[in-house]
Amino acid sequence: MIKFNGIHKSYQTGNSSLHVLKGIDLEVTSGEMVAVMGSSGSGKSTLLNIIGLLDVHDGGDYYLDGKLVKDLNETKAAQLRNKHLGFVFQSFNLISFKNAVENVALPLYYQGITRRKRNKIAMEYLEKVGLLPWSDHLPNELSGGQKQRLAIARALIGNPKVILADEPTGALDSVTSQEVMELFTQINKSGITIIIVTHENDIAHQTQRIIRLHDGKIEKDHKNGHFVPHTEFAKTI
Repeated sequence: MIKFNGIHKSYQTGNSSLHVLKGIDLEVTSGEMVAVMGSSGSGKSTLLNIIGLLDVHDGGDYYLDGKLVKDLNETKAAQLRNKHLGFVFQSFNLISFKNAVENVALPLYYQGITRRKRNKIAMEYLEKVGLLPWSDHLPNELSGGQKQRLAIARALIGNPKVILADEPTGALDSVTSQEVMELFTQINKSGITIIIVTHENDIAHQTQRIIRLHDGKIEKDHKNGHFVPHTEFAKTI
């Protein structure tokens, strides 16, 4: 699903260059659930941004679903993102003046789907993440866990092959974090690849594989034992 061959990335900082990724070789197969860990500055967010087509690598080859990602303009990058990728962020990135169903339906707006149809589909995804009773609530009327489930529903509505989650439990308490991870696990069981950037060991160990970055290189890449969720959460996904 995702393959990096010798990926490099540098940023200009004044008169100097900061080499963030230093020849990353990585393969994530379809249906994996992977955690990416590393200290601040190790390159994990840059790695995620390149996978998500939010940033462009300087050297090496990136294959997404078997196709070489190269020389994309923003329109083509957006088309690939919409077709293959869903995003979940620590800060939720919800639109404050739109209610839950409107937030979830937003990706379908950009696909040209009518309001009535996209809202109907959004309601189905709200039900899958347990938020149907809150469909007309604004984000500031929801708890942190509800906001993150709302963001996950928004990521799912476009039927992505890969979900990229950047510190998705970083703003949540431990109980709510566990609920979110159980939801991710059920989503992963449906065949969707999930890549989670996290600094939390207990979160990482609930994935199938942990990749540790250090100074722009992969320091460790190891498999976890099979994770069994505490509850059968959101079975319908």
